[in-house]
Amino acid sequence: MHVPFPEPKPGDLIEIFRPFYKHWVIYVGNGYVIHLAPPSEVAGAGLASCMSALSDKAVVKKELLREVAGRDRYQVNNKHDDKYTPLPPSKIIQQAEELVGQEVLYKLTSDNCEHFVNELRYGVARSDQVRDVVTAVGITGVGLAAMGLIGVMFSRNKKQKQ
Repeated sequence: MHVPFPEPKPGDLIEIFRPFYKHWVIYVGNGYVIHLAPPSEVAGAGLASCMSALSDKAVVKKELLREVAGRDRYQVNNKHDDKYTPLPPSKIIQQAEELVGQEVLYKLTSDNCEHFVNELRYGVARSDQVRDVVTAVGITGVGLAAMGLIGVMFSRNKKQKQ
């Protein structure tokens, strides 16, 4: 089992490094985390948890961190503490515990596990993974459009010279 540094404290966000994406959970104490998972997912699913992207529903689950992480590396990452004031740990945990067992809407782009934990910790639902992918796709699209435009210009220039 990988022990993160620093040790998680109640209310901390934990980032689990899955193949192709990061799964986010919130630490609630005594080794337990609360997180969003597809109804069919089992703890420690690893790569199989990519199936959550295909589901439109998720269940709020409370499970042991070591089981959710499985063999994947993880770390405490309260990355927005410099932008937002975290809610008191007791409030974070109370809100998270009240949601356990509920089935909620799941959308990869607007209601995913990262949105969920950030909403609990900061009161702000946000996902940097989604933002980063959208930005990368946008930059790639602009680059392809620019290359296409340059290609058209070269083609026209070549025809004019003939």
